[in-house]
Amino acid sequence: MPTKARRWVLASRPQGKPKLENFRLEEITLPDLGEHELLIRTEYHSVDPGMRSRLSSASYAAALPLGETIDSAMSGIVEASNNEKFKPGDRVTGGFGWVSHAISNGRGIQKLDPALYHGKLRPTAAIGVLGIPGLTSYFGLLDLGHPEEGDTVLISSAAGPVGATAGQIAKMKGCTVVGIAGSKDKCDYVRSLGFDRTINYREASDLRAAIAEACPGGVDIYFDNVGAEMLDAAILNMNEHGRIVVSGQVSEYNRADNELHGIRNVTRFITHRLRMEGLVVFDYFKDFRAAQTEMAGWIHEGKLVYTEDISAGLENSAKAFIGLFEGENHGRRLIKVS
Repeated sequence: MPTKARRWVLASRPQGKPKLENFRLEEITLPDLGEHELLIRTEYHSVDPGMRSRLSSASYAAALPLGETIDSAMSGIVEASNNEKFKPGDRVTGGFGWVSHAISNGRGIQKLDPALYHGKLRPTAAIGVLGIPGLTSYFGLLDLGHPEEGDTVLISSAAGPVGATAGQIAKMKGCTVVGIAGSKDKCDYVRSLGFDRTINYREASDLRAAIAEACPGGVDIYFDNVGAEMLDAAILNMNEHGRIVVSGQVSEYNRADNELHGIRNVTRFITHRLRMEGLVVFDYFKDFRAAQTEMAGWIHEGKLVYTEDISAGLENSAKAFIGLFEGENHGRRLIKVS
């Protein structure tokens, strides 16, 4: 029997910060299941700031076509299956976007192991701390940052899911960790995770000086989620042979090409022999399972803590996404669909 479903699609391309009119909630009818197909009911889907660039133009992936479903990770329950690898009741994750239901042939679907997801490790972690945000932290810090005991690690957007996870991993490696966040509440949260010091950038009239005060011995690793002026201030505080990991550029996502701040302090790369490298976490796909297993162990041992910011109702997906660029979220932002 056909299934009625709802989905959010791209109605128009945003100019600057996204607006509600850039998105449209549609009702569709899914076809009957074919051979090897399964029907998934969404429990949760993510809203991701990194998706912003694809709404306007090509990024690390092609621009999202108008009228197409907004991409995101989702977790859900198999409701019906013609695929021998999945049975009704299985909890799975996939990349189906802002939808209430999805049909799949099983490719790209991961079945969640109940032996792993229990206690402190909730199933939603599969699209959060053990999903793209957490894996970005893991590979960005460990593979590109190469933290060593005694290093000073500076992290922007430290209260977000990527920054918070990266900071906790850096602490496990014996580093001094300083987080930059945008409110007293967020700074308090970051310190509760074990960060040594915090900077409230909204109260810092001179961000370069604020970083120098919080990192008196200089910065060895800057884990960048923001870009622009914050990146420039960090560069001016880097030690020789410092490493800059470019995870995100949220302050640049809503700017037109001719409005981008970019990098101003390039000379520092010569004088201090700095290295700066970005990552697309999917390049590490073959290593995902091993990383997830290690991080799950940290969570069960109480060494790694994660926070989720959950809004109820698929109808609130676009509003929750827009709120990311107002600094609303505290932790991984998810939508509870059903």
